Amino acid sequence: MIILTGADGFIGKKFLKRFEEEGKVVVKVEKNNSWHFRQSFYKWQDVELIIHQGAISDTTCTNLKAINHFNVEFTEWLCDKAIRYQIPMKYASSASVYGNQQGIINPLNYYAISKVISDYWVQDHIDEFKLIQGFRYFNVYGDGEEDKGDQASPVSKFSKQIEDTGKLKLFEGSDKFLRDFICVDDIVNVVLDNDKPSGIYDLGTSNPISFQKVADCVVKKYNGEIEYVPFPDHLKGKYQDYTCAVPEWGDYSFITVEEYLS
Repeated sequence: MIILTGADGFIGKKFLKRFEEEGKVVVKVEKNNSWHFRQSFYKWQDVELIIHQGAISDTTCTNLKAINHFNVEFTEWLCDKAIRYQIPMKYASSASVYGNQQGIINPLNYYAISKVISDYWVQDHIDEFKLIQGFRYFNVYGDGEEDKGDQASPVSKFSKQIEDTGKLKLFEGSDKFLRDFICVDDIVNVVLDNDKPSGIYDLGTSNPISFQKVADCVVKKYNGEIEYVPFPDHLKGKYQDYTCAVPEWGDYSFITVEEYLS
């Protein structure tokens, strides 16, 4: 039996699909049933793995009570169960913990702060787990982003704009903004198939590309055009110039944005 939190989310659905293909019994925990799950689930001895993807992931959210409940308290509660019953656990952290400082903890919003708190808790208790792995996801994209709205990746947003209007809007100077884009299918494969020990790992391709490059790939696929717009004043100084994961995954061959859009 596998416990999967965030089973109704963009990344969670990909994990669920893989587990169902493998014939696994999955206990699906979603935001609307998490309280009931905490109160009623008791078959911990039958659980072989905990995959924790559930969280409030909106980086603009300022509801501290909700963020603390879902992102911090619930994570620590799951960790307590993983320790007590010695269940391997793998959970989603976030590259947002770095803010604008590559490799240095510098959270810029409440979501990122909640991930830092959980990571520190895990590090303090890491020797008590049978296996605990946290993954600092970088810029995740892929099929199934339709319901993410403003939180969708540029790959998805640009594609939708082209499909809807024949053109996409791109900030001037986007050739200077580079992101480490990682396909959601690679997330699932690396999380489930790696043989690393307990720890917290960056999970990205370590090969960042610019927003301009992403836009060029989308335009090439859909035969659209780019409309350049001025960079907004309110984002100046608050926009990450560059994200890049520490290389952690050896010879694993990540899907590139170009390959995904080809």
